[in-house]
Amino acid sequence: MIAKGNSLSNTKAALLYGDDLNKDAKIVYSNYLHSETPSEIAKEFKLFQNQNTNCKQNTFSFIISPTIEDGKKMNEADFKKVCKLFLKELKLNQHQAVGYIHNDKNHKHVHLYANRISFEGKAFDAWRIGKRSQLAAKNVALQIGLTTVDQVKEQKQENTKLIRKEIKMFHDSIMKQRPKSVDDYIKKMKNNNVTVKPVINKQNKLQGFRFEYNGYSFKGSEVHRDMSVNKLNFETPREQKMELSNNKKQFNFNNLLFDYSGEYEPNRNKKRKNTWQR
Repeated sequence: MIAKGNSLSNTKAALLYGDDLNKDAKIVYSNYLHSETPSEIAKEFKLFQNQNTNCKQNTFSFIISPTIEDGKKMNEADFKKVCKLFLKELKLNQHQAVGYIHNDKNHKHVHLYANRISFEGKAFDAWRIGKRSQLAAKNVALQIGLTTVDQVKEQKQENTKLIRKEIKMFHDSIMKQRPKSVDDYIKKMKNNNVTVKPVINKQNKLQGFRFEYNGYSFKGSEVHRDMSVNKLNFETPREQKMELSNNKKQFNFNNLLFDYSGEYEPNRNKKRKNTWQR
């Protein structure tokens, strides 16, 4: 099981997404709430959010997803238990919260929303809420016998050992030829049917590579620790960096069994950076 978490300011828009009937949505968890419609729940959240006008991103949004196989075995009661334990791990179990299960894809997952503002008007600390969500999901999975992210990674490593070994073999052979540039390296790997996709960060710098071979896709560090961009020692010309930037692409680090289908709640407040309060 894996989870993503962030704070947002448009509570009603997020709840409307969670309650989307096109996704076969249904409430599976409710905490300290009387209402069932997104508009009324947003009003209940706002009763306490109005007590803390300094906190703008006053609602937590979490996506909790078991593996596809685990999800097939789980019923609504199981997802309710997951939500309850998850909030307890984060110490948000005394906050208003509502969880919607989405059944429209091959996997089942929950969109869980919690009021960041307590009944006393205090804003819950949002520092590293994404990382803390991942750890909470791992702990809950261990408690109730679901597959964790680490277990998925270990299984993926074992299943793809030979594929990664082949990629490393091609890589070592080409590095002995001392490729002159990133472009030269990519072309030589392509001759061995390995597609290398540069990953460019927001600072327009080469961050690493993605390797695709025989239907598999890996980060360089997943293939071998010696295949990080820092150890390749390429001199990348400025014009080549610009070309790589135009082909920028992001990848999901763990797309083997977890499938979010690009799901994120609409955030209509992108101009404001994510802030937190102690």
